[in-house]
Amino acid sequence: MPPPARVHLSRRSVVLAALAATASTGWALPARTLAFPRDFGSHPDLQTEWWYITGHARTAAGREFGFQVTFFRSRVDAAQALRSAFAAKQLVFAHAAVTDLEGRVLLHDQRIARAGFGIASASEADTDVRLRDWSLLRSKDGSYSARVASGEFSLDLRFTPTQPVLAQGNAGLSRKGPEEAQASYYYSEPQLKTQGKLTRKGQAFDVGGTAWLDHEWSEALMHPDAVGWDWIGMNLDDGSALTAFHLRRRDGSALWGGGSFRTRDGALRIFGSDEVRFEPVKAWTSPRTQAAYPTQWRVQTPSGSFEVRALLDDQELDSRGSTGGVYWEGVSDLLDAQGRRIGRGYLEMTGYAAPLRL
Repeated sequence: MPPPARVHLSRRSVVLAALAATASTGWALPARTLAFPRDFGSHPDLQTEWWYITGHARTAAGREFGFQVTFFRSRVDAAQALRSAFAAKQLVFAHAAVTDLEGRVLLHDQRIARAGFGIASASEADTDVRLRDWSLLRSKDGSYSARVASGEFSLDLRFTPTQPVLAQGNAGLSRKGPEEAQASYYYSEPQLKTQGKLTRKGQAFDVGGTAWLDHEWSEALMHPDAVGWDWIGMNLDDGSALTAFHLRRRDGSALWGGGSFRTRDGALRIFGSDEVRFEPVKAWTSPRTQAAYPTQWRVQTPSGSFEVRALLDDQELDSRGSTGGVYWEGVSDLLDAQGRRIGRGYLEMTGYAAPLRL
């Protein structure tokens, strides 16, 4: 295992890479009713899990930022039978990033540790994930607090739900491929009211904005024909929420897709695997890896046609020197079919520098 200072994480690729190093059962997850607050917490009986918050925030003077805070938990099957307290039965990873739109730069940091000894933990009772002095906690009133301290930035943010939990897929069971075993339990909390403090190279900003939380847990690996995926989670200005994703084959065609659209008044439409289409419009080529990322997309769904535009082209993260690959993830705007801005959220793209090897 590389030292924590060198670990670079993608919220999906690092968890899937950890899975690839362990035994996979390949069994299909059963349909079940999500139960809260229990399912806000950790599920150590399944191999992989993440809590993922993305959002945008601005100061009173109008300076804008994107931010991401992600905690992962991964079960290590080979260590489950060991009796030693030092056995790495569960690993906890954490990833944080800030996009400074005025400074035109992405800053990021990451950590990793085995669970236990007061260093890292993921509670089963509710969202309470900690890794040294980084944490994501859910309070009894339903709000979340995230605290991250890094060399170039820090976050001390509070997220207050304004809408009910959104169960993705079939009442929370979300297929991720053509085989039944490729699925996760998955819910979102969009339209989180965000307030707090963001520090950038020693300069503190009071910020407010809107965020999105995803929580997934699974036993599944990515389909072998998939080389990567494109995903969006968008908070619309009118209170609606849009999720869309597809997994790509080597030739760029869609292997599997999905997502959802929920209006502000709660009307929910779940998308079928063949109902979502991503069409690249414009690509940006990384000067470091020469990977060409579509930083502008047309996304067609049963709930409308949209355009996604990255607010900063260079939001690429390179983790080849440690546990992962190269991927792109960053704050982006959502436009309607007439080109009007109607929302903001995050776009994630993997498998462009090289196919994911799991």
